[in-house]
Amino acid sequence: MSNLIDAINGLLWGSVLMYLLMGAGVFFTVKTRFVQIRRFGLAMKSMLASRNTDCTTHVSPFQAFCTSLAARIGTGNMAGVAVAITMGGPGAVFWMWLIAIIGMSTSLAENILAQLYKTNNGDGTYRGGPAYYIEKALKQRWLGIVFSISLIIAFGFAFNSVQSNSIAAAFTSYGIPAQAIGIALAIASALIIFGGIRSIARVAEMIVPVMALGYLGVALVVVFMNLGELPAVFSLIIKSAFGLESAAGGGVGYMVSQAMQQGIKRGLFSNEAGMGSAPNAAATAHSRHPANQGMLGMLGVFMDTIIVCTATAAIILMSGVMEGSPATGIELTQLALESQVGPIGRHLVALAILLFAFSSIIANYYYGESNLRFIADNNWLVYVYRAAVLGMVVWGSSSSLPTVWAFADVSMGIMALINLSAILMLSHLVFKVLKDFDEQVDAGLTPVFNRRKFPFLDKTMDADVWTEHCSGPVNDDGASKSVAATDS
Repeated sequence: MSNLIDAINGLLWGSVLMYLLMGAGVFFTVKTRFVQIRRFGLAMKSMLASRNTDCTTHVSPFQAFCTSLAARIGTGNMAGVAVAITMGGPGAVFWMWLIAIIGMSTSLAENILAQLYKTNNGDGTYRGGPAYYIEKALKQRWLGIVFSISLIIAFGFAFNSVQSNSIAAAFTSYGIPAQAIGIALAIASALIIFGGIRSIARVAEMIVPVMALGYLGVALVVVFMNLGELPAVFSLIIKSAFGLESAAGGGVGYMVSQAMQQGIKRGLFSNEAGMGSAPNAAATAHSRHPANQGMLGMLGVFMDTIIVCTATAAIILMSGVMEGSPATGIELTQLALESQVGPIGRHLVALAILLFAFSSIIANYYYGESNLRFIADNNWLVYVYRAAVLGMVVWGSSSSLPTVWAFADVSMGIMALINLSAILMLSHLVFKVLKDFDEQVDAGLTPVFNRRKFPFLDKTMDADVWTEHCSGPVNDDGASKSVAATDS
């Protein structure tokens, strides 16, 4: 079985997904006229203004953004980056950057579609994601079910056991039994996930900004301590990415391919652009225009990889601990920071892993619930799923997970393959909605989405979404009847 899993992973990640991810990213980048660059400032402004919503019952765009970041920023940003550098060399960091930059446009596309085809829960909240737009826009429910099953396996079960395992591994030096850590995590997770998406979004809104800014601050301390080495580190990353620091020969091509494969694979695992996971969070937001949440999706990829993953890479490469050290994964990150700031470094990494991985557990859980409800919207099934997730958290804390990792990679690969195919087939809708957004912005207006301007969308979307905002129903011209539109 393990040989079969390895063979599938080799096919998916060694060629198919590498080219599909790069191709889709370049396609959306060009067709959106480099939206990740020309609208980056607007995306930042939208993020800062998105915390409030006119209705307290709704999930705000900022809360949805933080929920997606909670899932994105996890072990991949610390252990995953260390693994990528160990297996692919420093050049893997360059390919992580590249896949993130072009992936920002892919993330915008999938988040726009998630907002368009979201489902109204009837209680002021929404749910949605790739399974929903695959069924509604492509009329392929069976494919949506395959996607949902793959996501539940990868995020609901496999990745949550991995997150739990990473927390337990980071705290083994404190003498706390792994099983006890798993049980404590399960209890803390249960207190949040049983409150539903509102509870998860509120917790994510509190944790994510603190953990991201705190970790970035630690990385900046390390950078300033080694400021003179910064040019050499960047030079090493670029040269390693293209094999320029190696002697000519057949080994150069292998090292470059390893750097590409590890950088793209771990980059996708970390920032999730195109994978189809983050749109499950994006769909929950009560936004005034689908492209608003698309802008936040772009920022999520940027913050995850360009900011947080680069922080980890800087800590590792500036420390020099890779030379002669057999350590990898989270242990390498801990050793690197400890070598720079002393014994407190190990404690800081342990704390960061706790926050990163715990926030990922609760967000990953929700992704699975949303897709389970797509397959069968049954509360009893949801209770069974919750119990299974909590069980995987406990089990993962004290188990060896190489097979789980490999199986999760297969499921993640299937998800990405299905989602990328879907958003490419639906790209014309993305471009029309983005054009509507751009036209309103260029006219000096705050963009508001009017579904009646898009007849095909109006027929394929649910009848009870995009019909009104908290401030009142929408007029035919797209403006709110009771108050002028404000960006949310």
